[in-house]
Parts: sequence; structure tokens; C-alpha cells
Amino acid sequence: MQGADLIATILKKEGTEFLAVYPAQPMVDAAAKAGIRPIICRQERVGMAIADGFSRITNGKRIGVFAMQQGPGSENSFPGAAQAFSDNTPIMLLPGGEPQEKEFISPNFSPYDNYAHVTKWRAKFNMVERIPELMRRGFYQLRTGKGGPVLLETPRNIWTTEYPGELEYTPATGNKTAPDAMEVTRIANALLAAERPMIHAGQGCLYAEAWDELQEIAELLQAPVSTTLPGKSAFPEDHPLALGASAVSHTKQNAHFMSVADVIFAIGTSLTRTTYGIAVPDSPTIIHSTNDSADINKDYQSDLSLVGDAKLVLQSLIEEIKQQTAGVGHKATRDVAPEVLRLRQEWLADWMPQLESDEVPINQYRIIHDLYDNVDPANTIVTHDAGSPRDQVVPMWKCVAPRTYLGWGKSTQLGFGLGAIMGAKLAEPDKLCINIMGDAAIGMVGMDIETAARNKIGILTIVFNNQIMAIEKTHQPYTAEKMDSLAHTGDYAKVAEGLGAHSEVVTMPDEFVGALERAVKKTKSGQPALLDCKVKAGFDFSKYQGTGY
Repeated sequence: MQGADLIATILKKEGTEFLAVYPAQPMVDAAAKAGIRPIICRQERVGMAIADGFSRITNGKRIGVFAMQQGPGSENSFPGAAQAFSDNTPIMLLPGGEPQEKEFISPNFSPYDNYAHVTKWRAKFNMVERIPELMRRGFYQLRTGKGGPVLLETPRNIWTTEYPGELEYTPATGNKTAPDAMEVTRIANALLAAERPMIHAGQGCLYAEAWDELQEIAELLQAPVSTTLPGKSAFPEDHPLALGASAVSHTKQNAHFMSVADVIFAIGTSLTRTTYGIAVPDSPTIIHSTNDSADINKDYQSDLSLVGDAKLVLQSLIEEIKQQTAGVGHKATRDVAPEVLRLRQEWLADWMPQLESDEVPINQYRIIHDLYDNVDPANTIVTHDAGSPRDQVVPMWKCVAPRTYLGWGKSTQLGFGLGAIMGAKLAEPDKLCINIMGDAAIGMVGMDIETAARNKIGILTIVFNNQIMAIEKTHQPYTAEKMDSLAHTGDYAKVAEGLGAHSEVVTMPDEFVGALERAVKKTKSGQPALLDCKVKAGFDFSKYQGTGY
């Protein structure tokens, strides 16, 4: 068999279900012949986002794969790799490369060289005989430790080179790091000695599927729990100890407990400082546990640290805490839930006028509120694009089950949400999958609604259409006022209809629920749907950090 068929055969053995791709690429036919469904996108970065969303929703148990042609295809795919790298998403990238006799000739583009800083691991097939070895090494990297893109470049001549002999290939299995027993004891002691402990959980808790352990240790310690933006849904937000996500926008209770905690236990997070999240205070004792030693003492000085898989770390800590407290932890001596409830009620009272607003153009919070009340949150996956939709949705959307939300915390490219939600739908076809985006984001990737229609990926897109990049006014007030530089126009419902989607325009608050019901019905048949919601140009965000809370 030739190189392309060999790669496809190995992908099939590794459990690959589909190949997101933009041709021309020999992998399209090779994948189809191997029983892998090709999904041809309209734009490479959307295809990358499809693979990304798929891997996230499956916690890396099922790996998304994207293939792109040599030269311009690899050049145009770079933003998707950067997004996945910043958020540690395990995806397999299969770019084509120049024939080996053309290497080192300028200006030919080398994925191996140029993707060095946005991949966890990379290699180039220099011989067809090495394809099985390098594929196995790549999948091992995808399944071990902190996630990130793996890139395997195929020079053009390798696609068609015959592989000698019969393929013998065993799929790769990953490894998990167990925590150090002595450090477990030290950290358990510190957590039990804390007067006001707080847990800050990242997406490592999702990838490790450690949500049961996270809930158990929170209840043992009577420690309220916040999550990072990518970690949102790792802890049920209807739990009495839930604080919500520590994003740019956040709840009053989240900011309050951040300000009064004497110990912050960060688990499954890199603790990277980001403009898209609350800064963890430097004054409390910081206990940091993650699966990559490079993240320890990176942005924050850790008083105690522990390297290991989040589930294994939490299991060890729970066992130690129970041993020291006869199985009860602080449950008999401390009850934090009433304080969390009081602050939650105060916060909701602050925002209820907007959540129930009848104003026209429509208040975005009214749409979020009505959307939440008219779907089943446990069987719905929601994401959003960058900017205002993110900062409006995050605090208001209450996740009650793991992986019912897709968030990203260190990069924020516009347009990511459309591909990501398609990947989520491919992973969970029985769930309602919703992407909320602004008019700027749909302008970047909207043509790939046709990809969803052609492939019968029944997603729902809600556009917050205020015909302006409202949030950017603070950055360029002069040109916004004098030259109307931030205006955006377009009939997105008409465009979506032309691309094969069900679409409606929503102009009044009381029209939304009916339009939602009709759209959801269409998605169940495999047709994507879009609601073009005419919303107000102003914006308000739930921000309390630095204001006494």
C-alpha cells in the first residue's frame, strides 16, 4: 500500500471517526477507502476548530484529525493550531509538504518548521517505512500528559511511495502521572488547616473525568469551587458550593470568595495569567496541582505543588483527608453553602432586570435567559464566540453536567465557535449544540454554515446582531464616532438560508422562544439553523473583582 493509504489505515486502527479536511490532499480518498468519513470544510481554520471541538467534548478519548494541503493550506491553518495549542487541545494535524527534493528551497512553506511553537510534538515522514513508528509516537503524545496539537508532515512523494511488506500496528495507549505520596499528605494537612479554603478547577479535571472527585473533596472541605473558563462544567453550577467560572465576567460570589480565601487549591489548571479570567490573588496560600511541571511556579509562586493526573491527585487527597478526619472532613464543623446562596441571590437580583427585559432592540441577557429556560441544560452543549457574547453568556449559563460547555481561556480568535460546535455535534449527535456569536464573528466564518448543511450537522447558531462592534468603541472612539468604522451590516438570515440552513429573524423579545422551538426541531432532522437576533448596541458585563467583592 502507498503512504497515504498506510496513514489512513493507521488512523482507522487508532479509532479515527472522521477526517476534517480541505483538499487537495491524497488523504481524502485514502480516508474514505479506509472507512473514515471525510468532512470537507470551506475554510481551514473552521476544519481545525471542528477537530478541536470534537477532542474537547470527548475529553481526548476520541481524537479529532485535520488534514490540509501543502503550502497555502498549511499557511491558512495556522490560527487553528495556535488556538488548540493555547488551550492544550489534543488534535492530530496532517499537513502535506513539498517533495523531499524541494526541501530547503525558499519560499516553500515548511509546516514542520513553522508550527514549532504551536504544537506539542511534531515530526516529518522522511521514509514511508517510518510512518507506523511516527504515527504511534504521535498518538502516544496525544494521549499522555497535557494536551496539544501533534503534527506529522507528509512530503508529497511519500504519499505515493509503496510501503514494503505487511503492516503490523498496535494502537498507542497513554500514561497518567500519579502524585507523590508525601506531598499528598502535606497538601491534605494544609487544606484541613485552612479557615477559608477555595478550589479553583481547570479543564484538567474534565480531561481526567474527575468531576465526581472534585465534588467530593469540595464537600469534605466545605470549600466553594470556581472554575477556569475552559474548565467550566467540571463542577455542577447548581451545587450549593458552586461559584461559576472565573472569566472576565463572573459572579459576585466568585469575586467575593477569591478575595477572602486563605488557601486557594488550583487543580487541573496551568494557572496562566490571562486577560480572559480573574487574576488569582497573590496573598493566600496557593496550592497548585497540574499534569505538567512546566506550569508550576510559572505565573504564580506556589506554596505547595503536586504534579499528576487530576483524578489520581484528587482520589489520593480524598483518601488522606478521610483518614485524618474519620471520613467527615469539615462537613460536621463548617457550612459555607448559606454564604454562597446569599451572594448568589444578591447577584441575581442585580441582573434580573436585564434577564427579563422587554426592551427593543432586544437585550442580549433576555435571549440568554429565555434560551436557558427553554432547553434541557443537561443535554445541551453551548459555546460562544469571543468578545461580548462570551462575556455575556459565561456567568449566566449554569452548567449542570460535565462537558455541556466549550470555553477557551488563553486565545480568543473570532469565528472559533462555529467549527467547535460542529465538532461537538459530531461527538454528541443526540445533544442540542448551540453556538452564540456576534456579527463580527459570523463575518469571518459564516460560509461554513454550508459545511454543516452539506454534512447534515444539525447545529443551532444564534447571532447577536447589533450591526456594530460595540465592545471595540473603547479602543477606537474617534474613528467609531467620526467615521463609523465599527459598523457591520448584512442579512445573516438570508445568507444562512442560501447556504442550506433554516433561518429566522428575531426582532422582538417575545418572538424568540417560538423561533427557538422551530429551529431546534429543524436541527433534529440534521439541518443547521440560524436565528438572527436584533439586539441592542450597548453592553454590560458582570464584573465584581476589585469593587469590594
